[in-house]
Amino acid sequence: MTNLTPILTKFWDDPQSWTLETYRRNDGYKALEKALKMDPAALVQMTKDSGLRGRGGAGFPTGMKWGFLPPPDGGPRYLVVNADESEPGTCKDIPLMMAAPQFLIEGVAITSYAIGCNHAFIYLRGEVVHVYRRLLRAVEEAYAAGLLGKNIMGSGFDLEVTVHAGAGAYICGEETALLDSLEGRRGQPRLKPPFPAVAGLYARPTVVNNVESIASVPPILLHGADWFADMGTEKSQGFGIFSLSGHVKNPGQYEAPLGITLRELLDMAGGMRDPQKKLKFWTPGGSSTPLFTDEHLDVPLDFESVGAAGSMLGTRALQIFDETTCVVRAVDRWTEFYKHESCGKCTPCREGTWWLKQITGRLENGQGSEEDLEKLLDICDNILGRAFCALGDGATSPITSSIQYFREEYIAHLTNGGCPFDRDASSLFAKDNVPA
Repeated sequence: MTNLTPILTKFWDDPQSWTLETYRRNDGYKALEKALKMDPAALVQMTKDSGLRGRGGAGFPTGMKWGFLPPPDGGPRYLVVNADESEPGTCKDIPLMMAAPQFLIEGVAITSYAIGCNHAFIYLRGEVVHVYRRLLRAVEEAYAAGLLGKNIMGSGFDLEVTVHAGAGAYICGEETALLDSLEGRRGQPRLKPPFPAVAGLYARPTVVNNVESIASVPPILLHGADWFADMGTEKSQGFGIFSLSGHVKNPGQYEAPLGITLRELLDMAGGMRDPQKKLKFWTPGGSSTPLFTDEHLDVPLDFESVGAAGSMLGTRALQIFDETTCVVRAVDRWTEFYKHESCGKCTPCREGTWWLKQITGRLENGQGSEEDLEKLLDICDNILGRAFCALGDGATSPITSSIQYFREEYIAHLTNGGCPFDRDASSLFAKDNVPA
């Protein structure tokens, strides 16, 4: 049985977990003090040696990303933290920023020093006003303590940190759309190359990293690259926050080494909501990753194993659905989301997601024909790999995987002339407790 590794979540249950005082009681800013006495190149190498991979979904090696920056030319370079957590089921960065924002701020300071940045930005999803306020207060505390601003800890290193609230668009989770939004333009993905490392924010060299990636830097520096690399698997090293939601007794955040299985996590979460109801399907990395079923309970949750099994680890957003759930309805709801959030820049995604929603909605209502399933797969094939960014690809994942595993359920909708499932049975509350 793999054990939990509470590191970023270690003191979330403290009554004042978000304050600088609590953070400093838990070794807060010792890593920054250590970093400011090191050569920046050594910090980049340490991150490479640790094996830390991006925690925002793609899993790209973090230290390698920092190393892509060109040599200093006397001009500014930037760090941008992607805190635009927006995907259905993904819910790790927001609780981290609510419960322990100083992890992120210390990580921002260390990373900025490592890459030669003097102005960092944290781009937050605008709807989460409570998180925005907490993050602003945390930054304010850090400034007041001399941990941000001019001459940090007497080192001569200056760093300004700006917390920016976006307007609430899923597309701005894509790093170049985020940069456009941060510059005051409409959030749409840019053509690459040039990549942000060469020409990012304000056309200057820029590193864009996820909240959890940056928050993991202080513990790595404090305990050593080997300490981090010893956790997880050979190619997916370290720990991560696994977000369990849906039909489990105790949904929440479970911090564990990469490579843990859903079977183990379900045991930790108290099992399924109703022990009499079997696990039907689940997402290993949010709604944009291909579905898994109960046959995948023992797949190690690391980048390579999940990929080999036909899905993606993504953001480790484990949405759990038991046999009361209609997979066609769930996929239809997700498809509606992607259709709504498509920025419209490219034809495959703009037109394709619209047509996908028309067909999934028709099938959910028991209309159309079995040929519509082939039409769905054909449209997905014309979107996959042809869209401007990963939104189009993500929209196809739940559709193709659900047809692969649950084709007979789609056909049952057509045979019955509608959905054969009781919608109330899949809700967490009994029908008579749900407001009209």
